Amino acid sequence: MEQDRYEEMGPVDYIVIEWPDKQPTGDVAPMIVELADRGIIRILDVAFLIKDVDGEIATIEAGEFDADGSFAEFEGAGTGLLGQDDLDEAAAALNPGTSAAVLVWENRWAAPIATGLRRSGAQLIASGRIPIQALLASLDAAESAR
Repeated sequence: MEQDRYEEMGPVDYIVIEWPDKQPTGDVAPMIVELADRGIIRILDVAFLIKDVDGEIATIEAGEFDADGSFAEFEGAGTGLLGQDDLDEAAAALNPGTSAAVLVWENRWAAPIATGLRRSGAQLIASGRIPIQALLASLDAAESAR
């Protein structure tokens, strides 16, 4: 990508999703593809990992990842953003006997806002996510305190 295109990009996120055992169901793959088809996100990189019960890590092709082949849609998706160091870090977080998908995407829906902020001289100084489990626990605690 050329430098000018980077200036027009939205925020970029990554996620590491872990499933028990080797082969997840592919229920989520069509949802991710739909978001990309609608222009809400743009998939920048994808990798698939397996960590066996002895802790050995292997990367696998998208078409081999799930039992029904739903993740085959991601075959060949990648820009090279995910390096071996990134995959090693993701693999270290996995539990033995699991499989995982590592996805990097641009939030295209936020690109106009991000571009406007950059052009105004603003810079991002903090960012984060609140896991839904933490949000639910906080709401439960607040309700219990009433």
